[in-house]
Amino acid sequence: MAVTAYRQAQQEGQSVVRSAILDAAKHLLIADGPAALTVRRISGEVGCSTKVIYTLFGGKDGLSEALWLEGFARLERRLLAVPAQDDPIDALHAGLEAYREYALDEPDYYRVMFQNAMHGFEPAPEPAPAGRRTFDILVDAVAAALEAGRLRGTPAGELADVLWMAIHGAVSLEISGFFDRAEAGRRYRLLCTSVLTPFLT
Repeated sequence: MAVTAYRQAQQEGQSVVRSAILDAAKHLLIADGPAALTVRRISGEVGCSTKVIYTLFGGKDGLSEALWLEGFARLERRLLAVPAQDDPIDALHAGLEAYREYALDEPDYYRVMFQNAMHGFEPAPEPAPAGRRTFDILVDAVAAALEAGRLRGTPAGELADVLWMAIHGAVSLEISGFFDRAEAGRRYRLLCTSVLTPFLT
C-alpha cells in the first residue's frame, strides 16, 4: 500500500515530536535525577499534553525503554556511518574513534545506556538485541582484521571484549571531566594502539 503525502507528513511530524520528548526526558533525567522522569514533568518541558506521551510511549516505563533504545540507535548510526577503509586496522581505529566521538557528543544518552542513569531500569528481553547490535559492529571489525591476517592470537569476540572494556573506561572518565579533551584524545589513541599492538601480525 502506497504511503500518501499526508500520511508521510504525519509520520515525520510524529517522529519529530517523539525525538523532542526523548531529548527533554534525557535532559531532565541527567539534570534532576530519576524522580524528574514523570509524564507530567516531561509534557510540561516539551509543551505537549500528557496524552501525547501516553500515545507515543505508553507511560513512564515505555519512555524509559525508549530512551535506552534511542541511545543505542544513535550509537549504531554513528558507527555505521564510519567511512570505509582499505586497511582493516585503519577501519577498526576509525570505529573506535567514532565510539569516543559519540560519547562526547551525546554524554547524556551515554550515561543512560552505560552508567545506570535510570536507577532500577532493566531493558526487557525483546529490545535487548538493540544494544548487542552495536557491539557486534566492533566484533565484525575485529573479525575482518583477523581474516585479513592483520591480527592474530585471539578470537574476535574476546579481543572485542577487551577493546570495549578499555574504551568504555576511557570515555566514561572523559565525560565525567577527568581529562582535558585534547589530552584525552591523545591518551585514547595511545590506549587503543596499546591494546591492539600485542595482536598485530
